[in-house]
Amino acid sequence: MTMSEFSEWLYAVPISEYFRDAGWIVPSVQSIHIIAIAMLIGSSILLDLKLAGIVARTEQPAVVYQRYMPWVRSGLVVLLLTGMVMVIAEPDRVLSNWVFWTKMALVVVAFLGTLLMRTAMCRTELTRKTSTWNLAAKPLGWLSLAIWIVVILCGRWIAYV
Repeated sequence: MTMSEFSEWLYAVPISEYFRDAGWIVPSVQSIHIIAIAMLIGSSILLDLKLAGIVARTEQPAVVYQRYMPWVRSGLVVLLLTGMVMVIAEPDRVLSNWVFWTKMALVVVAFLGTLLMRTAMCRTELTRKTSTWNLAAKPLGWLSLAIWIVVILCGRWIAYV
């Protein structure tokens, strides 16, 4: 089954029709999706800026990670759920859109990067000033921040492609 065939099938499924026909579902879900974006990206930005040495300079990396990572995880779960509703409601708009798939790939890369950084942020031997990890932390923080910004741009660009 091709993506086009799958999209057509999903478009005809009764729940897809219900989501589209109920005038309040898609806008409500999109609003929740945007709030979840703020949760996820906002928390990720703070983690990235900690890595880059811009914020929370006096706090241990593990403390900062433990403070913001629950927000990242919760935001991701809400994004996945609301995103699924939007895909089910309008599969033809997103499933054939290369920007959507680029965004999805970048979300996976950024989230996995955040999880991998967790290891370094929570291990005290890696957070010492003399650690080689410390040299890599700043560029990784900036790279992760750039990826999240591109995710946001892709999310907005989906509507125009």
